[in-house]
Amino acid sequence: MPHTLVHRLSMAGPDDTAGLAAAIRNGRIRPDAIVAILGKTEGNGCVNDFTRGFAVQSLRLELARHLPTDAIDRIALVMSGGTEGALAPHALVIEARPEDHAAAGPALAVGQTVTRDIKPEELGRRAQAAVVAEAVAKVMADLGISDPADIHFVQIKCPLLTMERVAEARARGATTATSDTLKSMGLSRGASALGVALALGEVADAAVTDAAIGTDRSLYSTRASTSAGVELSGHEIVVMGMSPRWSGPLRIDHAVMADGIDIEPVRAALARLGLGAPGQLPAADRDRLLALLAKAEAPSTGRMRGFRHTMLDDSDISSTRHARGFAAGALASLVGHAEIFVSGGAEHQGPDGGGPVALIAHR
Repeated sequence: MPHTLVHRLSMAGPDDTAGLAAAIRNGRIRPDAIVAILGKTEGNGCVNDFTRGFAVQSLRLELARHLPTDAIDRIALVMSGGTEGALAPHALVIEARPEDHAAAGPALAVGQTVTRDIKPEELGRRAQAAVVAEAVAKVMADLGISDPADIHFVQIKCPLLTMERVAEARARGATTATSDTLKSMGLSRGASALGVALALGEVADAAVTDAAIGTDRSLYSTRASTSAGVELSGHEIVVMGMSPRWSGPLRIDHAVMADGIDIEPVRAALARLGLGAPGQLPAADRDRLLALLAKAEAPSTGRMRGFRHTMLDDSDISSTRHARGFAAGALASLVGHAEIFVSGGAEHQGPDGGGPVALIAHR
């Protein structure tokens, strides 16, 4: 049975691959076993955040020292821009090694796939959700996971619209869901998330319509995390769950935050992983927690727990940036450090103003 390894590597900048190079050099990471690298980079997380593409290019150059191009193409390189507040830039390198591990399953299983490029007119619409749903279902089958309840997180990098992509569609007589490039990020994230919801049976098939995407906040996935970027035209999808066909010491669980300070569900998930603590996670236990991945967004009502917030009124800074830093602070206070993966923009990812959280830990 295969087993999963997760390595968290600090980054001094989007082009910093020294940690990866050292881990490969000393044998801690096997390049041929890498299935995905998830990274937080210090850009603005918006349309013009080129730190994501810079990080992907840097990682590909380092991996090219060890792997042929076709092997690198099979690795999901998912970069999420924005490290507001004290969020620490870092990368999560995920390996799937083929040999058995002494610790029997079920255990953390991770698989990835890359979808076809979607057309500009498909973005933010039912067609995009259908592409994602089909891809997620295929990865689940590959991992030997038949029960959707055993899936705890699906991380997706999805495309966005640029003016060039909008113009290309119009030249063919097609119309896009929006011509606003920033708005297209939210629509793409939302459609991708509803694709996960369809694959996991979280929403009714008939409910996912073009009109519902980006508007019907009652429709959401409790395990989707989607991030949009200009650096791709398809989807890079990483599925994480517990599989009886996998071995090893790693486990994954998830929680759903109702808002950016709703840490108690996350504390409960930590307890299920054997990391229960009445307050902040003790320093002695922090090494067992390999990764925390979360989504964050500003409540659309303009209020949180009855009090007014101004995240949606700031014309200088996107609300996704406010929400990312805000939720990251709450989560960091719980686990004792800020090298955590918090992504802004949670359209159809958890309830309005909240978002899913996944935790990966040693048994």
